[in-house]
Amino acid sequence: MKTERSESEKGRNTLKYSTYEFIKNKIICCEYEPGTFLNEEILCEETGVSRTPVREAIRQLEKDNLVTIEPRKGAYVSDISAEDFDSMMIVREPLEGLATYLATINMSDEELTEVRRAADACEKAIASGNQEELTKADTHFHNVITHGSGNTYLINLCQDLQEKVTRFRYIYFKSSKRAEEIVNEHKLIVDAMEKRDAEEARGYSIEHINNLRKSIDREEDFRPGANS
Repeated sequence: MKTERSESEKGRNTLKYSTYEFIKNKIICCEYEPGTFLNEEILCEETGVSRTPVREAIRQLEKDNLVTIEPRKGAYVSDISAEDFDSMMIVREPLEGLATYLATINMSDEELTEVRRAADACEKAIASGNQEELTKADTHFHNVITHGSGNTYLINLCQDLQEKVTRFRYIYFKSSKRAEEIVNEHKLIVDAMEKRDAEEARGYSIEHINNLRKSIDREEDFRPGANS
C-alpha cells in the first residue's frame, strides 16, 4: 500500500513539473506575451492534464514572478519592464564576470572552441535576421561560458537569471540596433578567453552586460512587437 501511494505521489509530482515547465517555457519564449490571461480550460487542453496540476503550476509561476494572480479575475502573465531588466543586469554583471574569469582558467582548448562556435552562431543569426535563432544562440553562448566555470553554485545562480533574461531577449532582439555591437563584444570576450587572459575576459564580459543595461532606456523597448 505504501509503495502504491509512493508511486502515485511520484506520478503527480512528475505531472505537476511537466505542466509547470510547459507553461513556463511558453512565457519565457513570449508565446504567452506579458498581460496574457491564462485560461485554465485552454491550458488543460494544451497540456492534456486536469485543472489541479495547471493550478499548481500557476501558483509556482507566481512565486517565480512570471505570473500575477488577481483576486476574482484570474492569472495573467506578469508584465516586464526596463526597471526589471536593469535590476537583473545589476546582479548579472558580477556573476557572469566571475563565470567568464573561471571559465577562461578551467576550460579545455576543445571547450573554448565551442565558445567560439557559439559566438559565430550569434553572428550568423544576426546576418540572417532570424530573431528566434539569435535569442537561442545568445543564450547558448552565455550558458557555455557559465558551465565552463565549473562552479556548481555559480552555474545555478546564473541559470536562474538566464531563464528570466531570456524573456527580455525575445522582445529586445526584435530590434537590431545593437546587433553589430553584440557580435563585436562576443568576439572580444572569446579572444581574451583564447589568450587565457582571465582578467581581460572578465572585464569584457562585465562591459558587455553593462552595455546591454545602458541600451535599454525606454519602457516601450519591452512591449512585444514594439520594434518589429
